[in-house]
Amino acid sequence: MSDRGAAMGRDSLLFLTDEQLRRGIEAMFFAYRGFTADPDLILAERGYGRAHHRAVHFISRTPGTTVNNLLSILGVTKQSLNRVLRTLVEDGLVEARVGIRDKRERHLYLTEEGEALERALSESQRNRMRAAFRNAGPEAVSGFRAVLEEMMDPDMRRHYLENVEKGQ
Repeated sequence: MSDRGAAMGRDSLLFLTDEQLRRGIEAMFFAYRGFTADPDLILAERGYGRAHHRAVHFISRTPGTTVNNLLSILGVTKQSLNRVLRTLVEDGLVEARVGIRDKRERHLYLTEEGEALERALSESQRNRMRAAFRNAGPEAVSGFRAVLEEMMDPDMRRHYLENVEKGQ
């Protein structure tokens, strides 16, 4: 497609009706419900919720991350994160190590059991996304990611893109 054709295609998207946007919002709600359904079952067996899942996911993605970095990524209160981390540490899924340079820092790592939980949670979501992308077609992959990136707050998008560039 020419640059002009691509621009015209983008311009036509600027004129989505409220009804089209409402359907997109509803699709996102229902997709999120499906995306979290299998992990929710796995988490429920342990008495965990989605906050536990998010913590395990991001600790897995960046082993050794600090509590402060995790607070920034998750956008939750310190009290809320501490409650989640306390259960994960007590249950032997996360290990908190004192920082080498700064003894006030706690660096977080998944244990073998934590890694096994993360794999189980992620596998169900990867399977769902793989099937969805296969059914939607190859152009859907980049389009979907572009829409999600544009919906992110600028700081989160910058953080996300930095990790993408690092291959994380």
